[in-house]
Amino acid sequence: MELTSSTHPAQSASIQSMRNVRAKKRDAWLALFAADAVVQDPVGQSPLDPVGEGHRGHEAIGRFWDTVIAPGEVEMRVRESYPSGNECANVVTIVNRMPGGVEIAVDTVIVYRVDERGKLVSLKAYWDFAKVAGELEAALRPR
Repeated sequence: MELTSSTHPAQSASIQSMRNVRAKKRDAWLALFAADAVVQDPVGQSPLDPVGEGHRGHEAIGRFWDTVIAPGEVEMRVRESYPSGNECANVVTIVNRMPGGVEIAVDTVIVYRVDERGKLVSLKAYWDFAKVAGELEAALRPR
């Protein structure tokens, strides 16, 4: 499914977010978020978020970009999209091509929530960190 435009505010924000990630437009991506927005990717505790409360505010979300998004080439393939209320849930396969030629594919559900201005107040990505870490470890293991 190619998701290219939408009049639904949350679905539109999701499209813009994915475009900016793919194009590596950090400032444009951050501009989509309200000042007190929270990014949970993945939701819950992980080495990316040891406390499990997410990355709150532009500074913390920017650090998340620098650590997680910036190092690779990220492509997001939307399989299904469900806009409802002030949210949109996208079923996505994320393919991350990292330095050294390592490629990891992650199946995820990403829920985007916007405020009345269409700014993202919440981005929650549901995926299995342990599974992905295992796949990455296997891909990096010398053969």
